[in-house]
Amino acid sequence: MRTHTAELSSADAATAPLWRAAQAFRLVTLLYAIGQQIASVSYYEHPRLSWMLIAVMAIWSGSSALLLSQWYFPEATGKIRGWVVFGDQVVTIALIASTRLVADYDWYHGHQTLPTTLWIANSVISMAILRGPVAGVVAGLAMSAVVVTVRGQWGQDVWGDATAPVLVSVGLALGLAANTARRAQGQLERALRITAAAQERERLAREVHDGVLQVLAFIKRRGSEIGGPAQELAQRAGEQEVALRVLLSEQAELPDPESGEVDLRPLLTAHATPKVSVATPGDPVLVGRIVAQEIAAAVNTALSNVSLHAGADAKAYVLLEDTGDGLVVSVRDDGVGIATGRLEAAEAEGRMGVSRSIVGRIEALGGTAELLTEGADLGTEWEFRIPRHPAR
Repeated sequence: MRTHTAELSSADAATAPLWRAAQAFRLVTLLYAIGQQIASVSYYEHPRLSWMLIAVMAIWSGSSALLLSQWYFPEATGKIRGWVVFGDQVVTIALIASTRLVADYDWYHGHQTLPTTLWIANSVISMAILRGPVAGVVAGLAMSAVVVTVRGQWGQDVWGDATAPVLVSVGLALGLAANTARRAQGQLERALRITAAAQERERLAREVHDGVLQVLAFIKRRGSEIGGPAQELAQRAGEQEVALRVLLSEQAELPDPESGEVDLRPLLTAHATPKVSVATPGDPVLVGRIVAQEIAAAVNTALSNVSLHAGADAKAYVLLEDTGDGLVVSVRDDGVGIATGRLEAAEAEGRMGVSRSIVGRIEALGGTAELLTEGADLGTEWEFRIPRHPAR
């Protein structure tokens, strides 16, 4: 419920200047309508009734201007505006129709309705700001149709009247302006949230680095030096140090979900353990979500092979480089290595783990997966090269 209220407040904050400008326009058009009334009242059949209707117009203009501008009712914005805009449509149509009650055919057929075209535009403007350009255009067409019907101009006269073009143009322009304001407000708020999160993340990282990580690193080093029972304590401290570093790296900034890109670094640092070291750039490495998942899966397969085949004491090293035009991911270990020709033999035997899980994934992304070292006791190093914009 709180999130929904926040979204409403955000949208209202974006369009608040438009609402207030529209209400100033409403009051100006009321003055014009009153001036038109003074000039036309002598031609009406029922002048007293026309003044009563002008009084209704003035009362509605003042009250709706206060409600829509929200100077005095900021907490009720979402609830009030919808009903007031709906009421605006009803009152405007009723006042347009009332023209036939105060004037004869010869007058209303060739002149403006009792609420002038400018005043009628207020209902179109309100709908456009509230619901966007489509609703604004529909409201403009609806009001134009009512005016043409009341004035009896469905014949050739309709093409010489500017009412419809004016109202439709106003609805379209204000609707587009309102949508643009909402998008700009949303982008600004997202940027502020990202900045605040980054600052908080950096503050926490500094505190953890200066405190907990320093202590864990000291315990790991001293425990390894002392040996004996302290060796297990050193190992546990090393595991927790790696876990904390991974946790901090996983808080890396993610882009807007609409962009379809993610930061590759947390997906790789998640593999870090006391036996696996992961090095990544300091800045986010943004790639498509599918690309990131496939690269991470290929790295995971390579590390699984290290765990299964490189030996119990083998350590692995993962390095991510961003060259601008592409990415280079290296997975190296210091284990027993792979005998020359072993991969080809495994593939011939139908064991497709390397060819499909590693080479196949990288090649599907338009890149290359190359085994740089192959031979017993030489360790193993894979190098993945993935272009940012692979040729289709």
